[in-house]
Amino acid sequence: MVDVSQHELVPEHTVLDDDELEDVLEEYNIKKTDLPKIKRLDSALPDDADVGDVIKVVRDSRTTDRAMVYRLVVE
Repeated sequence: MVDVSQHELVPEHTVLDDDELEDVLEEYNIKKTDLPKIKRLDSALPDDADVGDVIKVVRDSRTTDRAMVYRLVVE
């Protein structure tokens, strides 16, 4: 079986720890539930991602070299 998360076109997905999450929420002045959602069964998620975790997705960008977005894992 192919591991989709390791494909070269899938951006890097990492689970934020509590300190990183707090910094992100404070920087954007939002609550965790305000973040866009990603389903737990998404094949790009790391194996250790659980419902309620926040994922940092790092994508290549033409304008900023690398763009970071955040997603809340939902059922």
